[in-house]
Amino acid sequence: MKSRLVLALGLSLAALVPQIVSAETVWLDDLNLSAATQGWGEPHKNQSVDGKPLTIAGQSFARGFGTHAESKLHVNLNGGAQSFSASVGVDDDVNGSAASSVEFIVLGDGKELWKSGVLRAGNAAKACEVNLAGVKSLVLEVTAAGDGIDSDHADWANAKFETAAGKPEAVAGETPLAAVTPYILTPAAPATPRINGANVFGVRPGSPFLFTIPATGNRPMEFSAQDLPHGLKLDAATGRITGKLKKQGEFIVILGAKNALGTAEKKFRIVVGDQIALTPPMGWNSWNCFAGAVSAEHVKSAADAMVQSGLINHGWTYINVDDYWQNHRNSKDPTLHGEFRDAKGFIVPNARFPDMKGMADYIHNLGLKAGLYSSPGPWTCGGCAASWLHEEQDAQTYAKWGFDYLKYDWCSYGSIASGKITNAMNIPLYGKSATNDAGAIYPYAVMGKFLRDQKRDIVFSLCQYGMADVWNWGGSVYGNCWRTTGDITDTWRSMSGIGFKQDKCAPHAQPGNWNDPDMLVVGQVGWGHLHPSRLTVDEQYTHISLWCLLSAPLLIGCDMTKLDDFTLNLLENDEVIAIDQDELGKEATCVETNGDVRVYEKELADGGRALGFFNLGPASVDLQFNDLAKLGFTGSLNVRDLWRQKDVADVNAASGTLPLTIPAHGVVLYKLTAAK
Repeated sequence: MKSRLVLALGLSLAALVPQIVSAETVWLDDLNLSAATQGWGEPHKNQSVDGKPLTIAGQSFARGFGTHAESKLHVNLNGGAQSFSASVGVDDDVNGSAASSVEFIVLGDGKELWKSGVLRAGNAAKACEVNLAGVKSLVLEVTAAGDGIDSDHADWANAKFETAAGKPEAVAGETPLAAVTPYILTPAAPATPRINGANVFGVRPGSPFLFTIPATGNRPMEFSAQDLPHGLKLDAATGRITGKLKKQGEFIVILGAKNALGTAEKKFRIVVGDQIALTPPMGWNSWNCFAGAVSAEHVKSAADAMVQSGLINHGWTYINVDDYWQNHRNSKDPTLHGEFRDAKGFIVPNARFPDMKGMADYIHNLGLKAGLYSSPGPWTCGGCAASWLHEEQDAQTYAKWGFDYLKYDWCSYGSIASGKITNAMNIPLYGKSATNDAGAIYPYAVMGKFLRDQKRDIVFSLCQYGMADVWNWGGSVYGNCWRTTGDITDTWRSMSGIGFKQDKCAPHAQPGNWNDPDMLVVGQVGWGHLHPSRLTVDEQYTHISLWCLLSAPLLIGCDMTKLDDFTLNLLENDEVIAIDQDELGKEATCVETNGDVRVYEKELADGGRALGFFNLGPASVDLQFNDLAKLGFTGSLNVRDLWRQKDVADVNAASGTLPLTIPAHGVVLYKLTAAK
């Protein structure tokens, strides 16, 4: 009996030996981490998302995956994975920011296998142990825990698989669509003059006035402005209107443009009052292409390209410098070394920006406007000097330099809002568990007042990722636009996930107050490592169409010196831009869902309505749309294809049908008005 037992045990052990011998450890950081999608920055191997050594609550880790919420990494386990383990938490490079909170989730074949619960800055790393027996597909996800992605730097530290057969493989989380050759829809602008852009312009009494008449057509061109109010003057050769208006009031001006082939006129309304940015700002921002490598030369080149490409003739106006124009607290780059402020406390730009006023003047002399970036905390998101305790001085400096736009990014203010940095000041607090929004409002109210005190109009852009439902109060602190979401990246998941979730804030859009779903990710983008946008051709048509329907600020994020024909064509369709710049200021909402198709509707100042038919599915859709009466349309309707700039057949709202073919992840954008 004993010998049989020994023999049986021996056979059992022998059966196990091949499995033990073939078992292999596969580290997560050896997979293709570039397949991950995330809410900010780029995936990092063995480093945090900021490129620093992985540390969680003071504990260092040699290996792992540094990412940023919202983050997903899809892994094909190839049949043999036995287990997954990691230590997870918020990386210490967030500097203890109270704004940081994340939750790690492991999904296997679509089912939740493990969840960390909410982890915050300073929390000890949490052990993750997951049995993967029988699991074929794994998703490693980091969410923002429901409160925005600010400072959500997340680490899968010492993450590894134990596998008996087949190596895990990271795969793209989005099923790639078939490649589509770029195709151009927008017809070339006519050689005869055409005046484009918004129909209204807001300015405060006594502020410098700068408006360049946006007009296409052959040059040379002569401009005119009938009934221009006293205090303003027009340069007939450039179309620039400058000067100052002292008193509140409203003026109707007839703009004119003339060349050898013809003339054009347009009614233009100037409103002198308390509100500026009566239509969403349009321009360029440095972050999505240059990130921390930006310089004054990059900025001037972008301004030059805005003019030389002709985009200025379609209403594109602002040239905005994002982070890294200031000196940095600990960068190894010598161009970022220097004093943060002078002896009187005024901000000092870094060596890449030796003459801020000169740069702003350069931009203005091209007929464009200049923008800048800071944070209400002691440091910007990138670690440069920011405005904490120097808000009034900074507002004065920006006005003195001649800037027209300020993006004000929450970032390190989270430590102040949570009470970790107080400087003995009695200010309202705001943390992840706060129910009192006063702490979220406070820093923006401070800077908003000081900007308002300047004798210069400065568009105030609140960048705090939608916390505390900013759309409810952004206008009360003199904000002109406010981010409703985390940072966008050039993926379908990011762009569509942001763009199609804006309905909740839509009622708060109005002239001077705009919901901002972040910048455009078309053209050559890359946050310091340029590449063509990963959005497909049809996804880029969707991106521009949706942002225009949403009355969103339109800020180009690509390298302006590398504009290809397709990208330029996307950005110069005046009929599409007119939807964004419509003076009524309504924001579109989703009014119908039909399978993979979402229908967005926007009311327009001329009584017409824009309809965007978006296909969120992976295959082209043919649709006979006959719900016009259901949407409130009546009578005979003129239907205008805005991308192709041509009329399609009129339709009767009660009995007619719109035949639609919508590409995968694509759009059909129409404007409907009463037929004459």
